[in-house]
Amino acid sequence: MGMGTVMANHNLYYHLRQAFVASLNKPFLTGPNFEALSYSACDELTGQLANLFTNKGLTAGDRVLVRAVKSPMALMLYLACLRSGVIYVPINPSCSGDELDYFLTDSTPSLFIGDEEHCARVNKSSSLPTLSLDKNGQGTLVDQAQVFPSIHDIAMSQADDVAVLIYTSGTTGVPKGAMLSHDNLLANAQTLYTAWGWSGDDVLLHCLPIFHVHGLFVATHLAMLGASTMVFLPRFDTDLVLNYLSETTVFMGVPTYYTRLLQDARLDSANCSNSRLFISGSAPLLAETFQAFKENTGHTILERYGMSETGMLVSNPLEGERLAGTVGFPLPGVETRIHDEGGENVEKGEVGILQVKGANVFNGYWGKPELNASEFAEDYFITGDLVQEAPDGRLTLVGRSKDLVISGGLNIYPKEIESVLDLQPGILESAVFGVPHPDFGEGLVAAVVPHPGAVLNTDNLLAACREKLAAYKSPKSIVLLNELPRNSMGKVQKNNLREQHASLFQS
Repeated sequence: MGMGTVMANHNLYYHLRQAFVASLNKPFLTGPNFEALSYSACDELTGQLANLFTNKGLTAGDRVLVRAVKSPMALMLYLACLRSGVIYVPINPSCSGDELDYFLTDSTPSLFIGDEEHCARVNKSSSLPTLSLDKNGQGTLVDQAQVFPSIHDIAMSQADDVAVLIYTSGTTGVPKGAMLSHDNLLANAQTLYTAWGWSGDDVLLHCLPIFHVHGLFVATHLAMLGASTMVFLPRFDTDLVLNYLSETTVFMGVPTYYTRLLQDARLDSANCSNSRLFISGSAPLLAETFQAFKENTGHTILERYGMSETGMLVSNPLEGERLAGTVGFPLPGVETRIHDEGGENVEKGEVGILQVKGANVFNGYWGKPELNASEFAEDYFITGDLVQEAPDGRLTLVGRSKDLVISGGLNIYPKEIESVLDLQPGILESAVFGVPHPDFGEGLVAAVVPHPGAVLNTDNLLAACREKLAAYKSPKSIVLLNELPRNSMGKVQKNNLREQHASLFQS
């Protein structure tokens, strides 16, 4: 590097701030249960939190594990971590104590932020510093931050510096942390900003959770790049969404949100007169939902596809035909190829496993070098998703090569639930799988085989699951079987189970 050369700062918050700094007085977050927050207030509060982190001894690269309900403060924590250069590690606020212990062990954080109950749990078992939040996501953290100055120099970050660890389940059934860099996140946000025709005039209706990619990255980064306002709802609620829909221009949701809206007679074209774009992702959108929404509102849902490890990869077009059942075309900057199990190219129209590369694709899994070798082919990431490519290049998701279940837009790996069930008294073995569900896309079902002579109570088993697992991972139904279907190699045939119980949740 020559004398006088200024090193570029790749810190994501630096780039987001560059986009909104001319609009500091504009509302950033509004909503029904808190006082509106301007971009200026956001910048000041994240500065105070960043200084609090420094006071706690955090330095660039340290992990901050956060278990928080959705709130403006929870979002400020994420942005403060970015500007500090520390690694943000969000986890589902419904995760159980046992699951929390795993994340604490795996991510080796330097700070834990959560509600008082879980801070107390951490304090009992370790000397890890904690900061507590109340049930509304505020609490002592706000008071502690406010004693610090709001001026904070944004950390200097390299392109590959890890910004966030997003935990996702995979082939082992054990959650693993996908390392997403500042450049991964910025590249994907900039691509989507152009692809979806974003502007400062957009107002986003945000009712997604913020512990995974869809709500935390896709929604938030686009809003901040446009210095747009987000109507920030604590969760999806049909009444709240319909109250705010006419004031917003963009809605992002999982298929479950659309099916619930369609069940309400108030949803019509008048509600959506100010809307320009409805986006769906995180799970496959049924063609019936796509068509019904178009008939009720006059709007054609834009379906897209991505992963925790990559952000968004594929999207139906903003301008041009959006076809039900397809996820569209690879986004600019995303290279794709479709291979069979043996690693050979498949012809267009044939089913194969999607592999991807691009500036948005993650740097690998935290502390899992063996996976970083096996999950990549050359420099392509092997998604594990089965796709078909049409002659025009459109991609259709056919299924998953692994047994991952997506329910309500959240990924669930069956092995984790099976491990809990198999430890219950009287259970010989279990198999967990997903079947069509009118509300959640896929509903989680557990097939259980009792020990000879054992009598099992399915209500008790469901209660045991709810005690050990986050609510969304608990089966919606348990079926008792004499034996599990197996092939000649002894492998459980979950496809048979899915077929046998396909109509379980159909009315």
